Amino acid sequence: MLKVFLVEDEVVIRNGIKNNIPWEREGFVFAGEASDGELAYPLIMKEKPDILITDIKMLFMDGLELSRIVRKELPQIKILILSGYNEFDYAKSAIDIGVTQYLLKPISSAKLLEAIKEVAAQIEKEREQDRVLEQYQNEMAENLLLERQKLWNALIANELSSAELLEGGQRLGMDFNAPVYQVLLFKVMPGDSSDGGPRELIAVSDRIAETAESWEQVLTIDRSPEGWIFLVKGGTDEEARERLAGCVDRLKELVAEYPEIQYFGGIGPAAHRLGDIRSSYQEAGKAFAGRFFTEPNQVICPEDVARLHQRGGEKIDLSSMGSRRAERERVDRFLKNGTLEEVENFLEEYFLDVGEQNFQSLLYRQYVVMDLYFSAADFLVNLEMGTEALPEECRDINEIVADATTLEETKRLIGRLFTETMKLRDSSSMKRYNAVIGEARTFIQENYQREDMSLNTVASQVNISPSYFSAIFSAQTGQTFVEYLTSVRLEKAKELLMCTSLRTAEIGYEVGYKDSHYFSYIFKKVVGCSPTEYKNRRTDVTKGN
Repeated sequence: MLKVFLVEDEVVIRNGIKNNIPWEREGFVFAGEASDGELAYPLIMKEKPDILITDIKMLFMDGLELSRIVRKELPQIKILILSGYNEFDYAKSAIDIGVTQYLLKPISSAKLLEAIKEVAAQIEKEREQDRVLEQYQNEMAENLLLERQKLWNALIANELSSAELLEGGQRLGMDFNAPVYQVLLFKVMPGDSSDGGPRELIAVSDRIAETAESWEQVLTIDRSPEGWIFLVKGGTDEEARERLAGCVDRLKELVAEYPEIQYFGGIGPAAHRLGDIRSSYQEAGKAFAGRFFTEPNQVICPEDVARLHQRGGEKIDLSSMGSRRAERERVDRFLKNGTLEEVENFLEEYFLDVGEQNFQSLLYRQYVVMDLYFSAADFLVNLEMGTEALPEECRDINEIVADATTLEETKRLIGRLFTETMKLRDSSSMKRYNAVIGEARTFIQENYQREDMSLNTVASQVNISPSYFSAIFSAQTGQTFVEYLTSVRLEKAKELLMCTSLRTAEIGYEVGYKDSHYFSYIFKKVVGCSPTEYKNRRTDVTKGN
C-alpha cells in the first residue's frame, strides 16, 4: 500500500483529515503527521512516504520550502499542497517545485480522497512504466554485452577519438575516465588430464563474471571463448597496480575452487592516456601468448616471457632447440586454441624460444619452416581438409622454403600460413556449430511460451557457456538471442491477433509474456503499433471487403 504523510498546523484540520478517511480500507497507510515543515522533515526522511500532503502556510518552515527540500531528496514523491490562499504566485511556485496538485481549503474528506486516489493512480502508472522499462533493459543485456565488445574493438583498432570513446562508454555504462589504466587478459581452461567438462568451465566462468560485476574501477569485457579483458583504472600507477593485484588474487581464489580447471593471464604496462590503452592491450597480448610456452596457472607480464627465451651464442644452439615433439605439440595446441589476432605474438615467442640466432643457418631455417608447414598440414588433415583448401600462395612447401631467406620473411610466410589455416579451422567450427544452433532454434520454437525462457536456459540446454553461446548464435543467425526469441514470440502473437478472438492479455500469455503491460510495450516497440491497433487491421480489411 502507498504511504501518506500529512503536515498541517491547524490541529482540527489535521485530525479531521487523519480520522475521517478510512486509509487502510482505501488502500493507503497513514505514515505520520506533523504541525510544521521543520518537525516534518526528519520524519519524512525516515518514513519515505509516497504521497505528502502539506499546508502551504506554517510557522518555522512553510509547505513550499518543505516541498523543495523533500523533492530534492525524494524526487519520486508526489506532493499535494493545501492552501486557503487562492493566489497565482503560490500556485506558480508550487508548479515550479513539481507539486502534483494544488488544492484550496476548505476541502472535504471525499474531495481530498478523490485527489489522493488520482495521485495514487499516477504513481502506479509510473511504477509500471519503470518496471516494464527495467524488464526490457534486462532482456537487452545481451545486446549491451555485444555493444561493449564492439566499443572495445574500436578502441584497440584506434578507430575512435577520445571524446567518442568517453561518450560511447558513458552510453554503455563503461566509464573510461581515469589517470591510469592497466590491461589484464585472463582465461580459464580444462587441465591437460582433466575430467572437468564444459559444466565446470561454465560454473567457474559464471563465478568470475558475477565477481567482476562488483569490482569498482574495473571495466570487464567478456570475449568468450577467449576469456576476459579487465581494464583496471587507478588514480596513480601504484593504485592501479594494487587494484590489479587484488583482482588477480581474487581470480586465483575462484579458480582454485575448481581443481580440474587451469588459468592463464597476461598483464600490460600502465597507460596514462586513452590512446595508450591499445599499447597496454598489445603488451598484455604478448604476455598472454606465453601460455603456449610455459606452465599454466600463471599471470605474467611481457618481461616474464622475455626471460623465458634469454639465451646467447652465435652458432646453432642445440640446447635451445628442445624436443621436436614438444615443439609440435605446442604448435598444434596454438592452432587448436589460439586466435587470429595472436598469430604474430605466438610466432614472436616461438622463434625466441627455439633461438633466433639459429636462423642464421640456412639448413636450420629450412628445417624449421618445413616442420611448421607440416604441422599446419597435419592439423588440416585432422579437420578432414588438406593443404588444397589453403590459398595458392600457402600450398607449395618448396616456394615457402625458398622465400624464407630472412627471419622476418620467415615469420611473415609462416604467419600467413597459420592465419589461413586458422581461418579454415574457424570456418569448420562454425559449420559444426550449425547443429548446436539448430538444436537451440528447435528448443526455442518448442518452448517460447515459457516465461523463464532466457539466454542462460538455452545455453544450458546445448551445454555451452551463455557468453559463448551468445557470440556464436549472433554470428550464425545475424540476430542476438533476445532478438530471435522476440521475433518468434511476436510472429506467433500476430497470428493469434489476426486469427483468434483471444484478448490481448491472453495472447501475450500464450506467447510467453505473462505481464500484459510488458507484452504491449515490446509489441509496440518492435512492430510499431499496439496489439490492439494491429488487431484492428483485421476489422479494417473486413470493412473494406
